[in-house]
Amino acid sequence: MKQSQQTIGFIGIGLMGEPMSQRLLAAGYALNVWNRTAKKCDSLKANGAIVTESIAELVANSDIVMTCLTDTDAVESVVFSDEFLSTANSTQANKPAKLLVDLSSIDPEKSKQFAKKLKDSTGMHWIDSPVSGGVAGAESGNLVVMAGGDAGDIDSIRTLLSHLSQRVTHMGAVGSGQATKVCNQMIVSCNILVMAEVLALAKKSGIHSEKIPTALAGGFADSLPFQLTGQRMVDGDFDEIKWHTKTLAKDLDLAAAMADSNKGDTPIAKLAQSLMRQYCEEGYADLDPAQLIKVYLEGNA
Repeated sequence: MKQSQQTIGFIGIGLMGEPMSQRLLAAGYALNVWNRTAKKCDSLKANGAIVTESIAELVANSDIVMTCLTDTDAVESVVFSDEFLSTANSTQANKPAKLLVDLSSIDPEKSKQFAKKLKDSTGMHWIDSPVSGGVAGAESGNLVVMAGGDAGDIDSIRTLLSHLSQRVTHMGAVGSGQATKVCNQMIVSCNILVMAEVLALAKKSGIHSEKIPTALAGGFADSLPFQLTGQRMVDGDFDEIKWHTKTLAKDLDLAAAMADSNKGDTPIAKLAQSLMRQYCEEGYADLDPAQLIKVYLEGNA
């Protein structure tokens, strides 16, 4: 199917979903969008997206449905709502089975269960394709995609995903993409906590802490999160929320569950999970993780 003939339905217009949707519009795709808070779709509507009034309308008029939602429960409530399932079934006789591409970061085991349930109910195939790269990556189209599902299904959307990402890696069967994202988030979350305590310690030690990201650039301690979030930490650049601390806490919960189910030993990630949950309870849940440096500057860690 040619790009110009392919209609995409995108559910979940949040920090990541909005810039990804903008890129699909810029690439020439016909785009239907739906979000619980419809006002978040205004900028997409201005650029040519059709804001559907219901999930059923979106599913009925889209060839591929993409979801980018907050967590496992949100994905389940949307995909297995009566309007989604009944619409997918009613259109199946007239059109090829649709494909669902889940860009959310959710429980790997649940992803497997969801895929089977959806296929049994509607014939739709499921690709779990969580992304990494944050809002900056979504805006620039430089995300990385970790995909799980049938190889043919994944190959069929590589052109679509190329407008959102620099690389798509097929990690195995459904659920494999989510398991890979959990591994990714273990590294990212632990990194964020170490960055906060390191940069606070540097400032307390009297050195030019604002130069730490520059000083360490290109060395073994460097990373993309360090250059982006670390620089915001030392600059006190907290006004624009790029992501949420509660998201990292949720991902570390998934890591702990995956470790327990596979008898894996992950003491560092479990310590990070405990700390991240503590900081969420202390008021950082809806704040950007860059603000976690305040915990260590104030000496309350």
